[in-house]
Amino acid sequence: MIKLGEMQELVIAKKVEFGVYLVSPDDVRGEDKILLPQKQVPEDAQSGDKIAVFVYRDSSDRKIATTKRPKIVMGEIAYLKVAEMSRIGAFMNWGLEKDLFLPFKEQVGDIKLNGEYLVGLYIDKSDRLCATMNLFKVLRTDSPYKVNDMVKGTVFSLKRGLGAMVAVDGKYLGLIHEGEILKPMRPGDEVELRVSNVKEDGKLDLSLKDAPRLQIDKDGEKVLSVLMKNKGQLKLNDESSPEAIYEALNMSKGSFKKAIGRLMKKGIIDITREGIRLAEKKSGYENKNQGPKSDYKNVDRNNKRTSRSNDSRNSGYKTSDNRNMNKDGERKSHSNFKNNEVRQSYNDKNKERNSTINKRK
Repeated sequence: MIKLGEMQELVIAKKVEFGVYLVSPDDVRGEDKILLPQKQVPEDAQSGDKIAVFVYRDSSDRKIATTKRPKIVMGEIAYLKVAEMSRIGAFMNWGLEKDLFLPFKEQVGDIKLNGEYLVGLYIDKSDRLCATMNLFKVLRTDSPYKVNDMVKGTVFSLKRGLGAMVAVDGKYLGLIHEGEILKPMRPGDEVELRVSNVKEDGKLDLSLKDAPRLQIDKDGEKVLSVLMKNKGQLKLNDESSPEAIYEALNMSKGSFKKAIGRLMKKGIIDITREGIRLAEKKSGYENKNQGPKSDYKNVDRNNKRTSRSNDSRNSGYKTSDNRNMNKDGERKSHSNFKNNEVRQSYNDKNKERNSTINKRK
């Protein structure tokens, strides 16, 4: 089947002087034929060859094929420039010989000559291709994306109480919920996003943030940074207004509550009626008033040493120092004994020598 407004591969069914007739590969009988003008036909084209073409209607309202790909096809959106204004609508340049018609009923806001506007493509009741600025009815909901996939999109509409409508990859419909938007956005903004949810109907919920756990950690680091700058205290808690939280931390109240909840569970902060403050000696974060962490360790070690020494004495066991002294004492005693033995032997030898000398005399 030949599809209007799409790029597709068709088969050359018949060659004529003014071009070739194309048919769909599954059209065995060749009942649905379309002309590809001679100037568009490749020089070495033969019957049975496949050619990639775009199908639209010419100025005579006849279906015709072209090998040119226009700036926009079905299921996509793009910025097109207004080439002509008329009483029934505007005509836009989309890269083909015949301009694309934008009816009044499909326009949003003021349209001006030479202005560029984000539009999609649709087929009207008369089976003609037209442009529309109402992108909800042209964006697709059959995206291949999964939760936590990173995507790029274009903001095309902002709705109070709902959020920002986004065209993902210029093809798929997505929404950034109002609570996720932390800075002003405008139609036409290009954004990098994370898919936070894929609905049953295929529409995408999008987030400007990282995965939730990573974002909570990032928000927690921001809270800690501000706490450090404010001497470990901040007059904000979960009862503070969203405006006050955003002014101090540039984050939503929901993100703030998740961040301080995580920090409190880790023992890094305390939450009071007056606000939040750094906890003492917790998780490596120290209050400046408590002194270096190493001092506490040294005090603990000294106390343990003293305690062990006292316990040893009380229990009757000798400490290593006493044992060493006793050993030294034993060694000294043993050394003295050997010295006396040598001295005695020396005296005995002297007596014997003297006796021998006397006898000779």
